Amino acid sequence: MSNDAHRAPVLSGPAHSPSTGLAPSPHRIRQGTERPPRTNAAPGDLMRLFVAISPPAAVLDELDALLEPLRQRRLDLRWTSREAWHVTLAFLGQVDERIAAKLPARLERAAARHRNFSLAFAGSGAFPAANRANVLWSGLAGDRGALSRLAESVAAGASRVGAAPPDRGRRFQPHLTLARCRMPADVTPLVAALAGYQGEPWTADRLHLVHSRLGATDEPRYVSLGSWPLRAADGPGSADGAELAGEAG
Repeated sequence: MSNDAHRAPVLSGPAHSPSTGLAPSPHRIRQGTERPPRTNAAPGDLMRLFVAISPPAAVLDELDALLEPLRQRRLDLRWTSREAWHVTLAFLGQVDERIAAKLPARLERAAARHRNFSLAFAGSGAFPAANRANVLWSGLAGDRGALSRLAESVAAGASRVGAAPPDRGRRFQPHLTLARCRMPADVTPLVAALAGYQGEPWTADRLHLVHSRLGATDEPRYVSLGSWPLRAADGPGSADGAELAGEAG
């Protein structure tokens, strides 16, 4: 059984539940990847894309249970759906469909150059600050260096086909978005309540290209356009290092 069988449905291949925030593309091109969905859109139309990793379902279950009493205390926040939780490696913004078609080869190459690595959700924070927050998030512990190198490889590969992340150049701050605020809000008590949280370790072993489709609701619908495995930790020929970021293309 593949690792995907234990993944949360949001960023896996086939849908595990009709209520998930991610609908899979039915057009597979080979095992492990999917063809972007065919549409009637003109070639110049734009798609809102990002690249992410998906934590295992059991890890998200643990965090979800921890958050439930906090949600009841703060009904003023827009808590994100558990089915839509992911860790963004690179937000690509609005991408032309012709450029999007070139991304799978670059992302597959980037993924193959990095070994699996261990992460865990830990602590909490807020953007831009806890006393005037727009976003409440959970942080990440573990091999953050490997995570940053993978994110840079993804950004470099996307840039080479004309899909450079609009925020490239800013410091990469990995996180999982837990809630958003309609107006700047003081979430200091929530950050304090989650400060000591240390989740179970999990293995990041696959990246995903995701289409974020905005609809009538506040919550976007995520459609997985493809996923590519990282190298096994003991796999031959893999290499980790900052130099990979410049070779992602």
